Amino acid sequence: MKEYKYKINGNTYNVGIGDIVDNVAEVLVNGMPYKVELEKKQGPVSIVSDPRPSAAPRTATGEKVVSKPNVSAGGFQIKAPLPGTILSINVKVGDTVSASDTVLMLEAMKMENAIHAGRDGKVASVNVSAGDSVLEGAVLITLD
Repeated sequence: MKEYKYKINGNTYNVGIGDIVDNVAEVLVNGMPYKVELEKKQGPVSIVSDPRPSAAPRTATGEKVVSKPNVSAGGFQIKAPLPGTILSINVKVGDTVSASDTVLMLEAMKMENAIHAGRDGKVASVNVSAGDSVLEGAVLITLD
């Protein structure tokens, strides 16, 4: 039972509202029980439905666009620390980067994650593009 205190014209009322069954509520006002009939509201009912989440992007053949972890190649590989979507790429092939430079932004679990180079080097290859979905461990960028 939910309890409320009301002050009406200087008088204090302790009101407890109990179960509501078939538009009849059990109400206790200052210890006195009452049965209160609630007015039925006649009006249009609006149904709210949650929007469907958008589907993963697909290629022309219908396959999902997901980069898979690549087999190790030469150079230092910057890998995805967790699955997500590439938001932006801040470097291009041939750029020189330092260890603390942000090379790309990865969205994972509705959070933007800055992916840093991890070591000094020159960008040898960029293996993803903006909008790609990647799995954990996917090689994003290779440094020489």
